[in-house]
Amino acid sequence: MQVKETLNEGLKRGYQITVTAAELDATVEGKLKEAQPEVEMKGFRKGKVPMALLRKQFGQRLMGEAMQESIDNAMKEHLETTGDRPAGQPAMKMTNEDWKEGDDVVVDVDYENLPPVPETDFKKIKLERMVVKADDAAVDEALSNLAESPQAVNYEAKKTQAKKDDQVLIDFVGKIDGEAFEGGSAEDYPLVLGSNSFIPGFEDGLMKVKAGEEKDVTVSFPADYQAEHLAGKEAVFSVTVKEVRAPKAPKIDDDLAKKFGAEDLAALKAQITERLEAEYTGASRAVAKRALLDALDKQAKFDLPESLVTAEANQIAHQLWHEENPDVQGHDHPEIEPTKEHTKLAERRVKLGLLLADIGEKAEVKVSDQEMTQAIMNQARQYPGQEREFFEFVQGAQGAQFRQQLQAPMFEDKVVDHIFEQASVTEKEVSKEDLQKAVEALEDE
Repeated sequence: MQVKETLNEGLKRGYQITVTAAELDATVEGKLKEAQPEVEMKGFRKGKVPMALLRKQFGQRLMGEAMQESIDNAMKEHLETTGDRPAGQPAMKMTNEDWKEGDDVVVDVDYENLPPVPETDFKKIKLERMVVKADDAAVDEALSNLAESPQAVNYEAKKTQAKKDDQVLIDFVGKIDGEAFEGGSAEDYPLVLGSNSFIPGFEDGLMKVKAGEEKDVTVSFPADYQAEHLAGKEAVFSVTVKEVRAPKAPKIDDDLAKKFGAEDLAALKAQITERLEAEYTGASRAVAKRALLDALDKQAKFDLPESLVTAEANQIAHQLWHEENPDVQGHDHPEIEPTKEHTKLAERRVKLGLLLADIGEKAEVKVSDQEMTQAIMNQARQYPGQEREFFEFVQGAQGAQFRQQLQAPMFEDKVVDHIFEQASVTEKEVSKEDLQKAVEALEDE
């Protein structure tokens, strides 16, 4: 087996691998000898089929396997010897396409090598972390929002007509073609007008009703209604309005706190303070992380694999095009050419991806099995009733890409935390408004 270098420019590498006919034949012979004890053939006992007959019967198929195996082994040995790390799947092409048994196999191999990543002096990175305290005004604002939420609002009976946001206490019976249908009746049902909790048209039909009024409301079920036997059909609901109630914001007191699972108002305030400061900490970390990535991008200088940059630029351009054209769901659209801006962003992403991967590898940063399991469980909650199927998908062969997509940001965050621990980070107390402006600036970039 021979490996000859044909290209060495920057990160680009090219090699010609030659596997001799003798090597191929020896590999085939070895496979036949390995299989011989288990082979049965008419006229011969198990394990006694002559080698010449085995070669005639199976040699051609095994020759293909031997070629692939020999080339794979040659590539593996070459990478181990050179220390090269291809940026993607190497391109392989057999040069003697008119190959016949007894000829050598000659294959051209091309790939881009991953670049050596220079060491980064984290102590030279100076960062500022914004600190926001949850003051009384922020807690009071959160309390007011809770008091106005549907879960907290109280309703008081009134004598005037029902309007949007009022609650009506009703009995109703729904009929299609004069026949009541299952699930179409209820008693003492509290319905908030404008909540859109009923089929379209029902709540509108109860606007301006008064307590004690009886009214028929005619509506049509949507054509895509989940109950197929009702989809697209017209129904008449006979409604008795027992009470009309106006919303009334509750007092901010211990009773309100208990509605949200707290022992008293003081405990609820403590929970809100903790939640707000956790939100502020998360937003502050996002701002600091962007500053860190900017610093790393500026400090690190090394060649980038052109193939990775091109692939990333194409992906960015494709994603942004679909965001600008949300009506196009598939890929039946004109070819999308990346712009200079797309390529510049791709270069940053590829550089930072390679840099963080190198830092994480050297620091032996790992995402544990327990952390992955927890992340998968969090994702599974988005599919209530289908958790088992989701787990089976994630753990199967088809879920490999999903697991990678789930693991990548977790690994990145761990590497970022590793750098934060060594960088020069100073804390600066700021207002909630200042932090909000910094977050909005990230979104605008």
